[in-house]
Amino acid sequence: MKIMETPEIKESLVTQYDKPIIYYAPPLIFNHVHIQPHPFFFSIFYFFFSFFFPFFFFFFFIKIMLKAVPLSFTKFGNQTKAPLIICHGLFGSKQNWKSLAKNINEQTQSPVYTVDARNHGNSPHVEPHTYGLMAQDILKLIKDEGLENPMLMGHSMGGKVMMDVALNQPELPSKLIVIDMPPIPIKLSTEYNTHAEAMKEINALQLKKQKEADEVLQKYEPDLIVRQFLLTNLKKNLKKDGIYEFRVAYDTLGRSIGHMGDFFQSEPNKVYHGPTLFITGDVSPYRKYFIQHADMIKAQFPNSRLENIKGAGHWVQTEQPKAFLSSVINFIN
Repeated sequence: MKIMETPEIKESLVTQYDKPIIYYAPPLIFNHVHIQPHPFFFSIFYFFFSFFFPFFFFFFFIKIMLKAVPLSFTKFGNQTKAPLIICHGLFGSKQNWKSLAKNINEQTQSPVYTVDARNHGNSPHVEPHTYGLMAQDILKLIKDEGLENPMLMGHSMGGKVMMDVALNQPELPSKLIVIDMPPIPIKLSTEYNTHAEAMKEINALQLKKQKEADEVLQKYEPDLIVRQFLLTNLKKNLKKDGIYEFRVAYDTLGRSIGHMGDFFQSEPNKVYHGPTLFITGDVSPYRKYFIQHADMIKAQFPNSRLENIKGAGHWVQTEQPKAFLSSVINFIN
């Protein structure tokens, strides 16, 4: 610190040395003595603030962004057997599984939890949308609900989420069911981008009839089953004069679609030894990958088997619900 005298002394110093005193900051006064902070102090402060603050802000931002979120779920049954957790596919919702979940609960006596994945339905709509974070969301649900030895089941995107959980927490799930999604990177078809655009257009039109929304959706998707699947996320917003809106973060998901075909394990050498059932349809575009990569799948899931359901495409559980239920219930029981 630079110590400066009272005004009288300063005046004589200026006269004696004929040099002006340069003030860098308002002086502090203690017992009539002016204490002037040294410029070096401000230089050091500025350096540390400008250099380290962005890093502190960045790590704080990352910590907030990369955390698990509480998932919205519906529970079927209150039995004490090992519960089953079901996660839907991209652009789906827990509503897709309502009827099937009731049937599974009644025929297995296992409580069934259907969830909305992040950025879908009533779960938080947040960035980013990755398999690693969706797996953390499932783990948070298991912990928060105090679930023991849960069975995991997922369709498509949800299947990859559940495989991520099983491979990185292999002691946690008692059984695993994956519907039409092999554990390999697969480039998604362009229809998913098309569906995101359709949802965006429907929301912008502020329609008040679901029939009108379906008419718009027909321009993008001719398949009735797929449209019905997508429309389960269309809900009337009473706070906005009853207009229909998609409960899907289609902008976030649209930006993430390019990575939804990925399959990266947090720990690549992990293996899940628990009982595993892969289900595919004989007309599904993903069936060929189960055959082409059978050895690799068996290496990751050595206690697995593949069941093929006739007459089913990618939406196995919707297109052939009876055959699908039979496979799942037999596996659980």
